This record gives sequence, structure tokens and C-alpha cells, in this order.
Amino acid sequence: MNFYCDSHLHSNNSFDGTPTVKEICEKAISLGLSAVTVTDHMEAPEILLGEKSEYGDMVKQIKKSVKDVESCQDIYKNKLTVLKGMELGEPMHNIQLTKQALSIADFDFILASVHNLKDEQDFYFIDYSQINVNELITRYFIELLDTAQNADFDSLAHLTYPFRYICECTDLDIQILLQENETVIEEIFKALISRGKALEVNTSGLFKKIASTLPDAELLKKFKALGGKYVTIGSDAHQTENIAQGFGVGLEIIKKCGFDHITLYKNRKPNLIEI
Repeated sequence: MNFYCDSHLHSNNSFDGTPTVKEICEKAISLGLSAVTVTDHMEAPEILLGEKSEYGDMVKQIKKSVKDVESCQDIYKNKLTVLKGMELGEPMHNIQLTKQALSIADFDFILASVHNLKDEQDFYFIDYSQINVNELITRYFIELLDTAQNADFDSLAHLTYPFRYICECTDLDIQILLQENETVIEEIFKALISRGKALEVNTSGLFKKIASTLPDAELLKKFKALGGKYVTIGSDAHQTENIAQGFGVGLEIIKKCGFDHITLYKNRKPNLIEI
């Protein structure tokens, strides 16, 4: 694992994370990682609710995350590169709140996510037996395209996020759902490429029923074929034991899809790391 970085990690400053930033750093060092980027949750529309949000006051949480990272930068300066990131959820739902989130700190890395459609619940909570899944997925990719074309971010997180739950709750063929949205997915990739943005390879799906990275190898190949240059890799770990989980497989997939490098962002600038 030497010289590799985990660019999607959640500390206890995320509503659903458990490790401290210091515990993340200690685990990363034990695994031989060269860098970690702490990307605690910021669901931008929730800023308006403050403490009334079901996730807690996200502005306070991100400020604490940044403070903890800065402390660990000093503690581990000779052992590990510790970077300030944020997983920015739903950046196109409220532009002003998104700008407010981005102004909290001088972040190294912004990971853009769409966890739910506007005014709807997280894909995690949806009862897929009660809805038109095809219609939902089409709307999801259209919103993801809007994000890819217009949001301020560095890497687009877990492209196939809803499929993580669709696989667990239904018998639907996700490849058919992907084929039905092939055109808009290509437009997402073209937007990332034209804007110099990265695509995340999220290894969390390897340990769920979907049993693949998010996105999978076929979609990653398509991104590369269209001219994709930047890919980040992240475990999406919310517990210490999941840090860099699946990276052996993930890095092998990235290389087989034609990429010679992964990307690490510092000061919002891409740095290529040879695989």
C-alpha cells in the first residue's frame, strides 16, 4: 500500500462515522498509506436547518473536522500526509448554501455526491418495491449530469450509488438500468473530462451485494475511452477497520481499465501517483 492514498474517509465528525481523525491516521500509517483525505459529510441543503437537521449542525461538524485534520497534520507531519476534504452532498439543490459550505475552509479536496433527489429521501431509505425504479434512476443520472456540468468540486463520488441498495432490495437487472441511461452517463463523463474533473472509484461496493466498485470496470473503461484522465480511489470508510478496504482489487481494476495513475488532490490541484 506504500504511496497510496484513501481519498474518501469519514470521521466521528460525520453523523454516521465513528473513528476520530487521529484514529484514522494511526490506521493509515499501519497500512502503509502515504496520505489520507478526511471527507466528512456536508449535505449542503441541511445548513438551513442547523441543529434541527436530522444529521446535526453540519457547519459545526465540518469546522470540527477541519480543526482535527489541522491538528493531525502537525502530529503526523513526518509520517503521513493528512488532507482537508469534504463530501459535498447535493451541491445543486441550493447554490447559496453550497457556496457557504465551500467557504468554511481552504479545502484540499471536494468530493461531490448525490445521495437523494431534491426534496426526497436518501436512496438508502427508499422502498424500491413501491416506486418506478427506472424513472427514479433516470432522474438520478440527470441530476448527476447537472452536478458534473455545473458544481464546484474535484471528484464525482460513487457514480452508481443507488445501485448499492437496489441490488439489496430488488431482483432488477442493474445492467439493463445502466444501458437505459447509457447516453446520459456518457454526457456525465464528457462533462468531467471537459472540466478537468476526476471520477471516484469507490471500493465500498465490493463488500455489498452489488459486489463491484462504484462505478464498475465497464463504466470506468468507458470513462477512459472517452478521454478520462483523473481517477481518485476511496474506501468510503465510516469505521477504522474499513480504511483502504478493497484497495488491492480497486487499484487492479483501475490499471486494467487503462489508467497508469490515481489522483491525489492538494489545495484543489490534481497530483498524479503512479500505480
